[in-house]
Amino acid sequence: MKTWPVQDAKARFSELLETCLQEGPQMVTKRGAETAVLVPVAEWQQLKRAAKPTLKELLLADTPRVDLDVPARGNAHRREPPTFT
Repeated sequence: MKTWPVQDAKARFSELLETCLQEGPQMVTKRGAETAVLVPVAEWQQLKRAAKPTLKELLLADTPRVDLDVPARGNAHRREPPTFT
């Protein structure tokens, strides 16, 4: 991943964009500190999907995403089902 100082990124944005499309993500720094990353749209969408799983993926996952306090079952009082004549 190539690093671009913010001044260069602003002055040569078209080159930054082309490099991103050809070589992948590009880092932008401000005063030497990593500040932002320019990534191709396809990679960004893939990252978004990975961070937010679908309902199907959540239901089929081996482990839960959160710890829930589920009350013990079997102590509930149930009504008798109605009989129809």
